[in-house]
Amino acid sequence: MSDMNQERMRLLVKISQLYYEDGLNQQDIAQRFGISRPHVSRMLTAARSEGIVHIAIKNPFSLEQEVERQLIKLFGIHDALVVNTNDADEFSSNLQLGRTCAALLESIVKDQDIVGVMAGRGVAALGEVLDYFPRSGVQFVPMVGGWGSEGADWHANSNVSKLAEKLKAKYWLLHAPAVVASEETKALLLNEPEISRVMHLAQRSSMAIVGIGQVSERATIMESGYFSEKDLASVQQGHAAANLCASFIDIEGNMIDFPAKNRMIGVTAPELRGIPNVIAIAGGLEKVQAITATLRGKWVDRLVTDLATAQAVIEFHTNN
Repeated sequence: MSDMNQERMRLLVKISQLYYEDGLNQQDIAQRFGISRPHVSRMLTAARSEGIVHIAIKNPFSLEQEVERQLIKLFGIHDALVVNTNDADEFSSNLQLGRTCAALLESIVKDQDIVGVMAGRGVAALGEVLDYFPRSGVQFVPMVGGWGSEGADWHANSNVSKLAEKLKAKYWLLHAPAVVASEETKALLLNEPEISRVMHLAQRSSMAIVGIGQVSERATIMESGYFSEKDLASVQQGHAAANLCASFIDIEGNMIDFPAKNRMIGVTAPELRGIPNVIAIAGGLEKVQAITATLRGKWVDRLVTDLATAQAVIEFHTNN
């Protein structure tokens, strides 16, 4: 090495130490050496390319991120956020998924967004952990009617009010049940100006936050009391694998026909598909088939789930 090259390397090492070890910024270094900030930037780049500086990222999330990449590749979704909940119970797992979804919302919610919100415990957990971040003109609107008094802390109206209050945003309420007794009752309710206005606003959402329901007695729609055992039997006979908003879909992701659809008040899966950015928050091994069906049908754009569920979804999809 010539003397000139050795002195050049000495300078690169010194500048690299000041930047990476001592914490000086590029402008500080530029002033100390009497050179321009862009020249400092070029020298730092040279130090990396010549092997003087080796940058190693300690990634404690490598497994989760690999599973995220697999989900994105398998199903063609825009993004996946996978969280290792370490075998936590359902309540704790939902809270962790809520925290992850909260960080996502802060990065993608824009001024003037209309955010459609579904019922469900996962969405309710998001409302519990969401912290305020400033946005102007954001509105929250429910995407389905109420699911009974017992579900007061997780039906769509409650979820909407929680999220809006956290962000100090405007919100709307849908004063109608999710499932009514007859088609005539549904028609009468949808003709009410207040209900009609909320439904039209939900259909025009620029973003949606939804849960994914399994088809069983443990499903949120069943626990609400509004969906009867007869209704459940009818969708099971139609080979339903998932409940998504006011629709049911089979294991391949196709919508199914079922008698109760004409008695349900809420955004349907095709209307959901018209919303530009749909985020699903769903976890738990009992939802593997429901999540797989939803992803196969390309009904959502982003999925927030736990690691064990994500791995089970990939395995189920690959083998079935």
